Amino acid sequence: MRKEVADSGRIVVKIGSSTLTYQNSKLNLSRIEKLIREVVDLKHQGKEVILVSSGAIAAGMGGLNLDYSPETIPQKQALAAVGQGVLMKNYQKLFSEYDQRVAQVLLTQKDLTDRKRYLNSRNTLNQLLEYDVIPIVNENDTTAVDEIKFGDNDTLSALVSGLIDADLLIVLSDIDGLYTSDPRSNPEAEMISKVEKISKQIEDLAGTAGTERGTGGMVTKIRAAKIATKAGISLVIANGSEDQILSQISTGQEKGTLFLPQQGLGSREKWIAFNLDIQGDIIVDSGAVKAISKQGSSLLPCGVVRVTGRFKAGDVVDLIDEAGNRLARGLVNYSQNEVEKIKGLHSSEIKEKLGYQDYDEIIHRNNLVRL
Repeated sequence: MRKEVADSGRIVVKIGSSTLTYQNSKLNLSRIEKLIREVVDLKHQGKEVILVSSGAIAAGMGGLNLDYSPETIPQKQALAAVGQGVLMKNYQKLFSEYDQRVAQVLLTQKDLTDRKRYLNSRNTLNQLLEYDVIPIVNENDTTAVDEIKFGDNDTLSALVSGLIDADLLIVLSDIDGLYTSDPRSNPEAEMISKVEKISKQIEDLAGTAGTERGTGGMVTKIRAAKIATKAGISLVIANGSEDQILSQISTGQEKGTLFLPQQGLGSREKWIAFNLDIQGDIIVDSGAVKAISKQGSSLLPCGVVRVTGRFKAGDVVDLIDEAGNRLARGLVNYSQNEVEKIKGLHSSEIKEKLGYQDYDEIIHRNNLVRL
């Protein structure tokens, strides 16, 4: 598998705030310059590279000489507005020394949930790569309130990786990889070199705390790994402060923790599975479970047991079996109220119950992603 990592042609590199800045939130220019040199070297090897860069708020703190972390949304937005310019100025200056062009790409959750904006973002990033430009992606923290409150760039990097069909996602942080326990409190903790499948046990190994300068900890990195690997993308968590870390990973050396990819999803499937807000759940019977999981069938009214949440036609819902296991995710053809009325019925009975029949299926198989 490390050989396959070395063969990756399109790589997303996520750089965390703790890697980009010192404890006082000033930019660590020496480390940034070393990482940029490695990124350019990857380009010289014929690889395509996309950066997902944290650090706007931290850079804003350093730029305004603040010695405390912001707490309110307006404070964070103002610091992001200051810091984003600081970050890009330094990226452009350092990349230009190697005659490498870069472009700033600021995304919000809406850019990935709306299908047209999703495709436009995908096309723009692909065109930048065709122009031999390195896109530098960040959340648009200045205007996206929800992203500041709940978002993290680990998740963004995984979504961007799926968006542009990357082969490999490298998440650089202030830790060497995933450990059997927190190495900062347990000196006997051992690093895990390879994760074949993200089980509940693996999820339980993740701590919750990030650093003051970042919004994520290991929990967000495991979440990113679940998204990336389900999209068929390898992910490596590694220490961004280690010299030549990108070069070592890209040549197949055993650095960091490698999460192995699962069967890949298509572009539309990835959009449905990872980029849309889940508005409700539909609990299905054993017959529907078998038809969907084994035969790839659509969800028909006769297989529905009950409904939770409030959703309208076109929203995304999860399909859950009666034991509580998540089976699939899809775009629903009928609202929550309509599904309540037609659950358990045959498709031929929909018109009699509702007075109309737009679709035979509650979710068509083309809009259904098995989880």
